[in-house]
Amino acid sequence: MSPGSGTTGRTCMLWRVRLHSAFHTILACTVIYLTTLYAPETLKQLVAHPAYSYLTTILIVSADATLGDALKGFWHALYACVQVLSLSILSLQLIGPALFTSHVIAALAVAVSAFVVALPEVTNLMCKRIAFGQIVIVYVGIAIHSSTAQADHDQDDMVLMHPIQVASSTMLGALASVLAMLFPNLVFYHEDSFLAMLSPHLGYHQVGQMCRKYTDNARKRLSLYLEAVVSQDSLAALDTISEAQNMTIVGEKLLHSIKQKQEALVWERPEIRILKPSCIDLEKKLQDIEVPLRGMEVALTCCPSFPVAMIDKVPKDAFTNIKSCIIHKLEQLERISPFYMTKNKGNSLDWSFWTLETLRHEDLSAFFFLDCLKLLQENTEAIEECKKDTEIKSFSGSQNQSNSSIIRCRSTLEHMIPSKASLLFAFKCSFSLGLAVLFGLIYNEKEAYWAGLTTAISFVTGRQATFTLANARAQSTAMGSIYGILCCFVFQKFEDISFLPLIPWLIFTSFLRHSRMYGQAGGISAAVGALLILGRKNYGHPIDFAIARITEAVIGLICFFTIEILSCQLRAAPLVKLELSHCLGALQECIKDIVLFDNNQSNLQASILPALKQKQDNLKSHLDQFEKFVVEAELEPNFWFIPFNSACYRKLLRSVLKMADLSLFMSNKVQSLSLALKRFEVAAEYLQSHIKGMKNDLDLFKNIVCSSLQCLQELSSKKSLAVHDKHDMELGALHEEDDECSILSSFLQHSNYVSDGIDSGEGEKDEKLKSQVVLCLGGLGFCITSLLREVQEMEKEFQELAKWENPSSHVVV
Repeated sequence: MSPGSGTTGRTCMLWRVRLHSAFHTILACTVIYLTTLYAPETLKQLVAHPAYSYLTTILIVSADATLGDALKGFWHALYACVQVLSLSILSLQLIGPALFTSHVIAALAVAVSAFVVALPEVTNLMCKRIAFGQIVIVYVGIAIHSSTAQADHDQDDMVLMHPIQVASSTMLGALASVLAMLFPNLVFYHEDSFLAMLSPHLGYHQVGQMCRKYTDNARKRLSLYLEAVVSQDSLAALDTISEAQNMTIVGEKLLHSIKQKQEALVWERPEIRILKPSCIDLEKKLQDIEVPLRGMEVALTCCPSFPVAMIDKVPKDAFTNIKSCIIHKLEQLERISPFYMTKNKGNSLDWSFWTLETLRHEDLSAFFFLDCLKLLQENTEAIEECKKDTEIKSFSGSQNQSNSSIIRCRSTLEHMIPSKASLLFAFKCSFSLGLAVLFGLIYNEKEAYWAGLTTAISFVTGRQATFTLANARAQSTAMGSIYGILCCFVFQKFEDISFLPLIPWLIFTSFLRHSRMYGQAGGISAAVGALLILGRKNYGHPIDFAIARITEAVIGLICFFTIEILSCQLRAAPLVKLELSHCLGALQECIKDIVLFDNNQSNLQASILPALKQKQDNLKSHLDQFEKFVVEAELEPNFWFIPFNSACYRKLLRSVLKMADLSLFMSNKVQSLSLALKRFEVAAEYLQSHIKGMKNDLDLFKNIVCSSLQCLQELSSKKSLAVHDKHDMELGALHEEDDECSILSSFLQHSNYVSDGIDSGEGEKDEKLKSQVVLCLGGLGFCITSLLREVQEMEKEFQELAKWENPSSHVVV
């Protein structure tokens, strides 16, 4: 297939996905349009706020939603309605609508209600956003209409009917989203499955499709890796590795998409939470395939030359056999996905690899490649079809489910207690919404809704690129409003079909949501901006309404932006440096716990391994946060600060990610080696000195790496890397290339003595076990030399960063 045809295929696929998303948005908006304009008068009076129906729909279906996402959004909308109805009716009964003629009282009511809604940490962000919008509409509506409601019975009706109308409008938008997702896929579904074409837009089909794409991606990468490792031409091998690296990026994106869509499966198939608890976390289980593939890529990129001398000793049929076994299991996974489970893993190694015994420095990358290939084979052989756990293990399954239910209940109760972060978020929402409503009422009482609504949909838990998102929302609101005004002018004599121009605009915004410039925030604002003008009646002249709405939206954005800046005391750039320090500290903790255990250290092993798993999870969370801060720092403006050195921090991120992967591989190798050496208890008596020598080499390696990481951590925790303290400058200069070579030479020497001294006996099982020890030792040696080399690269990157911050300084790390 030519490159042009591949590009055309990807373009067609992209258009199909975007049109599919826009089609569901159009369907949902059409339901709202027909209901609010042509429904019976009684129903039209009940859904008196069509603008909020449109806004609720856009919030629910904006991110390529599936039926599960729509059902989840419907539940969040319902929960938000219950919250706001109880709060608003109670407050209006206590205070009375007459007092809401004061703009300050209305703003205070909004602020207090928003604080109550935002405080519980367990409440979903979508639910909070919908509730914030309802609060704004309820109290601003009371403030607008209380001055005109003279009679007491009019005010009493307002206390009940106005919140009910807001809730009904919200639920109309949520119901329209669900109905749109129930519509069959038809021409938009891109698989040859007639049943899938006639079914609703299910996350189950989407996740299954992404799993199949990922397994196909894994098969192709495996073929490319094996083609590269046996290649006799360096140039051809490098081209193959480069092609595989591009496919790795695609595989990581697929895993990220699978992780995002997993929750929708539980809403579409609630029984899987009970019947198949071990089959839910797909992304985590697919990491069993991704991690060995990533290790094979690392090994190939570190190969000094091609062809690889050690690989030539292995019969070519051995790689063919392993490849066929792995691909067969991946094809099985493709058939049974998205639900599958893994059984206990065995030790699989083809007999053709049993002759690899001598460890040499130049062969370490090949040993690591074979070890990762073995791990991939073991992980794929463990795949089997997911069954009903309750039917297989009724008692233990119910016991595990009850334990997990207790854990979930305990976690929920803990989240009911406000944390510092939830209190900060609640105060931020309260002040932002209160100020937006206050200034919106002062500027234009009739259109004051839009200041508060713009603020309500802007909140996120945690940090965000405030400047960029505010700019995207402002521009997109203006674009949508101007488009709506132009369409109103063109179709002013055909008011009944004024909704038709929304179809191309909603298609355009579905692409806009995935653009780098505008993103989700800009796409939603652009869609809402046009919907509120073209999808309404009796809002007055469209130009006046558009100008008032844009002005109110800017007021809301200014209030949101101001409170966001005041509540975030640090910019993203210094937080990147701080999070880098945390990553280096967490990496040190992981490396310190890599221990080669003796036969008599079972208790120590049982205590260290669970703690090491927790530390690895902690490192992963810090790395995710570090990457998030880097992205945010790239988006924020510099003003009078030093420009953010994106290129240098991206290099540091890649280095830390690689070191994290290597430390994970190293801990797995050490654990496997400890288990394998236990099988040779008699022979191990004669090898204690060499095993002890290997332990000493590991300890020396850990001391060198952790000392350097400690130095880098101290430098990254400073406000500026351009320090002049001699102690800081010399603290990290603890190892040179000679130290690396001496550690590795000593480790390989002890390893060869251990592998040669192991009595494998005459049995095939013992021979296989001995080859496993050799592969573990080779993989461990590769991890040692790669980590030492990566630390040196990181020190150079720190020097580059220090020169960037202060060109006149001279920092030696």
